[in-house]
Amino acid sequence: MSFLFPSFLWGLLAVSVPIAIHFFNFRRTKRVFFTNVAFLKAVETQTSSFRKVKHWLILAARVLAVTCLVLAFAQPFLPSKSELGISRQGITSLYLDNSYSMQNEENNKRYLDIATGRLGDLLSVFRNATTLQLMTNDFSAPEQTLATADKIRDRLTTVGLSHTPRTLTEVYRRQQNLMARHATAGENQLFWFSDFQKSTVGDLSKIEVDSTNRLFIVPVQATPEKNIYVDSVWLNTPFIRELQNNILYVKVSNSGTEVAENTVVKLYLDDAQVSTASVDVPANGSANASFNFSIKGRGYKKGRITFDDFPVTFDNDYYFVLNASPVINIVHVYGQPTGGRYIENVFDNDSLFSTQSFSVQNVDVGQLRSADLVVLEGVEQPSGSIRTALEDFVKKGGSLAIIPPTSPDAGSYSSFLANLRINGLQPRQGAPQPVPMNLPDRGTPFFSDVFEESVRQETNLSLPSASPTWQWTNSGNTLLTLRNGQTYLSQTSVGQGKLYLFAAPLSAAYGNVAQHALFVPVMYKLASLSVRAQRTAYSFDENSLAMTVSDPKPNAVYKLRRGKTELIPVQRLNGNQLVLELPKSNQLSDDQSVDAGYYELMNEDNTEQLLALNHDNSESKLEYYTPDELRAAFSGNKNVEVFDKIDDAAFAREFEDQNLGTSLWKYFLIAALVFLLMEILLIRFLK
Repeated sequence: MSFLFPSFLWGLLAVSVPIAIHFFNFRRTKRVFFTNVAFLKAVETQTSSFRKVKHWLILAARVLAVTCLVLAFAQPFLPSKSELGISRQGITSLYLDNSYSMQNEENNKRYLDIATGRLGDLLSVFRNATTLQLMTNDFSAPEQTLATADKIRDRLTTVGLSHTPRTLTEVYRRQQNLMARHATAGENQLFWFSDFQKSTVGDLSKIEVDSTNRLFIVPVQATPEKNIYVDSVWLNTPFIRELQNNILYVKVSNSGTEVAENTVVKLYLDDAQVSTASVDVPANGSANASFNFSIKGRGYKKGRITFDDFPVTFDNDYYFVLNASPVINIVHVYGQPTGGRYIENVFDNDSLFSTQSFSVQNVDVGQLRSADLVVLEGVEQPSGSIRTALEDFVKKGGSLAIIPPTSPDAGSYSSFLANLRINGLQPRQGAPQPVPMNLPDRGTPFFSDVFEESVRQETNLSLPSASPTWQWTNSGNTLLTLRNGQTYLSQTSVGQGKLYLFAAPLSAAYGNVAQHALFVPVMYKLASLSVRAQRTAYSFDENSLAMTVSDPKPNAVYKLRRGKTELIPVQRLNGNQLVLELPKSNQLSDDQSVDAGYYELMNEDNTEQLLALNHDNSESKLEYYTPDELRAAFSGNKNVEVFDKIDDAAFAREFEDQNLGTSLWKYFLIAALVFLLMEILLIRFLK
């Protein structure tokens, strides 16, 4: 038998008190006078030996009562079955996984509630300990302090679901930091209460448990069930226009082992249901749903994909934002005059386009950052800052259209275009000799929606002619050709952007392309494809969010606002490119919470953009480590113990029997009360 608090054994000295009372509390003999000896017959005699037996029994009851009471405070226990055992005097760090996957249920009880119940039972084992830590995925500051069992129990009632999943490597590192700061005499022990979801716990092989501590893994042994979630959302076109038919595609995934049949998926725009679709999602597979819709009015539209799926409901809604009829910004940089404002005239007729024209000598390269399309027309020699800015613009996702001058500088353009994946540039000499153009290939994606169906059937269309001033080695996609086989217009992908290269100037001496009806749809299509694909939604799991802002001011501070919640994330502003770092759970104040939904990007009191933030879908993949798999992962660590699935009532008792031994303090307390009762009975009834 061992004692948890052996210092209380000094209390056995209190046994001397009843012993002293027994030996020094002698009664004096009293003489009793009787007037008549007849009264002596009524007196019951009591021998000296009987009195001594009674006194010794009372003394024994008192001594045993005091002894049992002292032993109860010393908390005796029988040694545990485990050879390692644990110490209730060291630091006990308790990790409770409160990620969104713990929202799943077993027998109508959430995994989080099951784990909380088990942890609460465990606190009764450490009820007198003062070096306890409760840690969750929030990683908040109060979690890095030591507390008593009662305070930990109070905090358990306030634990909610966290939007930030943590790997077990991060959890163990944080527990180690606490134990390093609070060194104690006893050995330390760590507890992990989790469903051990494979998609979020990280690589278990990288966890090296210190041999001086013990780790107890308590899995909420979850059963993989079907869980539907939205994997991604995308549009069939780079942008959408109001009052036109648009198509939205949704990829729906199933992380369970059961087929999700006839899942009804609904599309909401600005809180109004506009379309529905029914899909069958195979087990551990995915299916695509498409929605046809039209939008009235320009600007940001709040979109939401929703469906019914239980018991995991945090991922039943997917939020996204559509920017209806966004303005396409076009910067026109010109060199030689062409005798007509062809570029301006094409785009000025539609409010969808915003066009700015600059001479190459007066252009501000900063204007290129906010452009979707840059048209470089008639510039004889691109050099200096304009050349560097254009190369950077294309590689970062912009679209550049180059219309040659009548006498291009071959050396300057060759090196410039070589950096944009165009090689073999050669100027053409001689007087202009326009050559008719071939019929466009209507089957290519570029011309797929340029011609009406009736026009598609015609083969004798009137086409323009052009006289090239240069030619190049074909690369990328050839969009238009001349009847002599030379390329007139090509499209080349460069980094994230596109380069459109024309073969001839737009002036009338070099053909009639700019005056032909084909010129307008080609330029419109070119501009529409220059719009960078909308980022419809973001995830909380992303380290940073990058976006383009308009007219940024020096020292501007951008905020994210949702209802009464206002966040000021860490931010960097480079030109008109804004990068935000989303805060984690531990970086939020007590009155702040980050939920999935729509957030306004605010600059002072102005709404710059509308963003949609969703939870990371790794939490939706309900695949878990079994106890056997966990044992195999930690097989090289003898100080790691993995529990099987235990019902709530039996967990704490089994843990105590295996690792702390059988506690005996209750029995000694009962014995102390029994001996006190025996003393009372001896005094009261033994005459």
